[in-house]
Amino acid sequence: MPERAFWRQRAKDLGFTFHSPAGEVYWDESACYAFTLPEIETEIEDVAQELESLCTAAVARIAGDDRLLQRMAVPRSAWELIRQSWRRNDPSIYGRFDFSYAGNGPAKLLEYNADTPTALYEAAAFQWFWLEDQLKAGKLPEGTDQFNSIHDKLVSRFAELSGQGALYLTTVASNTEDRGTVDYIADCARQGGFETRFIPIGDIGLGQDGQFYDLQNKRIERLFKLYPWEWLFNETFASGLATSYTAFLEPPWRALLSNKGLLPVLWEMAPNHRNLLPAYFADDPAARKLEGNCAIKPLYSREGANVTLVVSGQTIDAAEGGYGKEGHVVQGLAPLPNFDGNYPVIGAWIVAGTSCGVGIREDASPITKNTSRFVPHIIEA
Repeated sequence: MPERAFWRQRAKDLGFTFHSPAGEVYWDESACYAFTLPEIETEIEDVAQELESLCTAAVARIAGDDRLLQRMAVPRSAWELIRQSWRRNDPSIYGRFDFSYAGNGPAKLLEYNADTPTALYEAAAFQWFWLEDQLKAGKLPEGTDQFNSIHDKLVSRFAELSGQGALYLTTVASNTEDRGTVDYIADCARQGGFETRFIPIGDIGLGQDGQFYDLQNKRIERLFKLYPWEWLFNETFASGLATSYTAFLEPPWRALLSNKGLLPVLWEMAPNHRNLLPAYFADDPAARKLEGNCAIKPLYSREGANVTLVVSGQTIDAAEGGYGKEGHVVQGLAPLPNFDGNYPVIGAWIVAGTSCGVGIREDASPITKNTSRFVPHIIEA
């Protein structure tokens, strides 16, 4: 695809500040991925919806099973917090399934980013603006579409939750991508009726009354956090998670879905499901069935860190990182398709429990990392 001559200025005008981190390509519109409508509807949208229901059932199972919580290395101090959150039906905003899909067979679930998914603004907004611009310029046929109602669904979700005080939003402020994602979430929340306030996570304090406060000593009653639950559980002020009245987005029960231990639980619940890969905890003797052709993943890992891919007994790719001490899962292999040396992973977005869009990350290696590019997609006319 021809790039828009003005796209960098367009990104600047729209606040997309992390499109080329350190001068490296992140947003990449030199190509796009084309789908047919049946591929999107049957192999992506419907599949994501079905797996969302299965994951909801998995949370109920895990939350009620001490053995599974232990196997998934969830800190014991967090068990009751998670269970109470689940029993209250604390609301969720969004999540992203990652699929391996080549168009010639069923999409296979690689993992569920259900706590702190990023690449959101790119999927929800900037690739839609790209589509509109390319249609206007005549670079795409009239009637070309995109599987993308993410933005509208986000605004609607926040509208359902608004009217209950200000929404604070937090992340590590020095992380440009995370801050950009949080700023976009804040914009959606404001469109949904919230007053929003950003606070760097290091500025949140725990009062003697067990409540969380901002720097003006105002109590934080609602907090959207782009910061993993497994990190929060181990923070100095983690005791406040149980004593505070703060309503968190994402809620504590989502920690069970972002844990790779979800994968063997899903496989046990639905063995031979066409969209699941066999998966076992690494210490399960059954994991030996996958020896020689598998993906080895830490229970807690982000952006592909510490993932190892093994084919025919040989490691074909491995990513470095600081994860793995809690344990691993072993998952059957569903290699990403290779298009001219590019390996795309399909990110299928869920908002308020509804499948609503796709974002594609692409890498020059079979493991998708934090340096992987974002490439737009279309549904062919």
